[in-house]
Amino acid sequence: MSESAELRPVVAEGDAAADMAARVVENLGAAVHASPETLRLPLLCLLAEGHVLVEDVPGVGKTVLAKALARSLDLTFHRVQFTPDLLPADVTGVNVFDRQSGAFRFRPGPVFANIVLVDEINRASPKTQSALLEAMQEGQVTVDGATHMLVRPFLVVATQNPVEYEGTYPLPEAQLDRFAVRMTIGYPALGEEARMLAEQTTEPPLDHLEPVAQHEEVVAAIAAARSVHVEESLNRFVVALLRHTRASERLALGGSPRSGIALLRLAKARALVERRDFVVPEDVISLATPVLAHRLILAPEARATGVTVEEVVTEALEATPAPV
Repeated sequence: MSESAELRPVVAEGDAAADMAARVVENLGAAVHASPETLRLPLLCLLAEGHVLVEDVPGVGKTVLAKALARSLDLTFHRVQFTPDLLPADVTGVNVFDRQSGAFRFRPGPVFANIVLVDEINRASPKTQSALLEAMQEGQVTVDGATHMLVRPFLVVATQNPVEYEGTYPLPEAQLDRFAVRMTIGYPALGEEARMLAEQTTEPPLDHLEPVAQHEEVVAAIAAARSVHVEESLNRFVVALLRHTRASERLALGGSPRSGIALLRLAKARALVERRDFVVPEDVISLATPVLAHRLILAPEARATGVTVEEVVTEALEATPAPV
């Protein structure tokens, strides 16, 4: 980074956002037993105006994480259980006839909330899955030709089980590309799991979780993340990284331009909570795998040899010189 960037003072909004992030991560840790880096990822996604796909085995706290994030930030929360018989109108809302007024009135669906948990997203039909596309990309839904804006901030936290495929509809590449991040929670350490069993069989911490931030603080932090400075050399670093994935013989599909936008937005949010008003290469490098891996498709030959997309991302990072 240039000397002027290193000497740029951290603005007051950035300090407030960093303080808020520290409080939220600590609060999440009371309900979900995972590393601080894992708990910080959905918050970064919210600040970057992205969406999160949590792919993990059942029972590790995916639903609790989404609920705890909403309660910590005092945001509205809705949960939708995706099933094969769910219809798009069950997600977006529907026009109903009002006898008193003699006209149709829009009844908002569960997508009208600050944080929307879509549980087992791959269990609904592709038609219902696609009902989320407009909401996730444009922050709005269109019903019977009328457009309805969603509340802000807006975060979709979708979950899916990576080891069960019977009765599921895998997400198409276009929808996977709408998720800024794919993350896992994983099993807790031995001591943490024992403590979790004691907590959940007496007084679950989620029941007593209190807000540690307000809506206005979240909105201010999102605005502050947008204003974080990114040098041109880092823009070119991200583009070089994406082009390396597109040229890789191990991949049938490389990173899209949308993935580069998501990577830089997440990097700006990370810089903010690290009390910087500029992005450094480590911000990009640390987020490359959760942002890029789920968007890449392995070539058949690479899949047959046991190569993973995470290994390909690591290879791309090692082969792409970071700016200094």
